Amino acid sequence: MKSADEIIRRIAASLEQETLVNLHAYPIQIDYLDGVATLTGETGDIAAKKIALEIAGAVPGVSAIVDRLHVQPAEQMEDGEIRDHVCNALLSEQLLEAYAIRALIKGSMETVREPVTPFGAIEVEVINGVVTLNGQVGSLSQKRITGVLAWWVPGSSDVVNGLEVAPPEEDNDDEVVDAIRLMLEKDPFVNATQIRVTCRNYVVTLEGLVSTESERRMAEADTWYVFRVDRVKNLLQTKE
Repeated sequence: MKSADEIIRRIAASLEQETLVNLHAYPIQIDYLDGVATLTGETGDIAAKKIALEIAGAVPGVSAIVDRLHVQPAEQMEDGEIRDHVCNALLSEQLLEAYAIRALIKGSMETVREPVTPFGAIEVEVINGVVTLNGQVGSLSQKRITGVLAWWVPGSSDVVNGLEVAPPEEDNDDEVVDAIRLMLEKDPFVNATQIRVTCRNYVVTLEGLVSTESERRMAEADTWYVFRVDRVKNLLQTKE
C-alpha cells in the first residue's frame, strides 16, 4: 500500500504535467487521508478546476475527492452584490419563472419572488464568493441553467449546485448536450447556430466555425460551466 506522502507526490506530479492547471501561477494544496484527496486553492478558470479534480481522482489509491478549489473571479464583488446579480439572473430567466426565488440575507432566508405554482423553489446563498444553490426544480436542464447563470456572475468563484430534480430524471449525454445548446443560445457573445455539440460519457466536443478567438473561448467556457461536464474538446475554427 502506498503511503500518503507518495500519493500526494503522484497527484502533484500529474497536475504539474497539465499546462491548463498551471501550478506555478496557481498553486494547489494537496492533502490525503484514508483514500480521500483534498484539493485546496485557486485556479485560473473553470476548466483548470475541473481538470485538476479529474486528474487527482484518477491517481491509484484515491477513492474520493474533496473539492476546495475556487476559480479566480473575473471581477471582485461583495457577497451581497454577487447574490443580487444571481437572483436577478434567475428572475429574468423564462424557464425558471414558475419557481420561488429565495436568498440568504443577513442570516435569514428571504423570499425574492413568490412561486407561481407550489412546486419548486431555488435558494441562493453566497459566502466568500461561493454561490450555493439549493431547493427543487423540475428538470435537469433547469438545474444546469441555474448553475450556469450563477457562474456567469463575474464575482462568482465557485458554484455548488445542490438543486434536486423532482420527479427524478436519468442523466445522460443527450441531457448534457441539450443544456449546452441552450446556454450557447443564451450567450449574446456566441453564435450558437455555427456550433455543433456532441457528448460521450460527459466528454463534450465542440465543432464548427466561429468569428473570433474570443467567441471560441467563450463557447468553451460556457460548456465547462455546465453541470457534469468532465472534459471539453474545443475543435472550433475561427474566421480570423
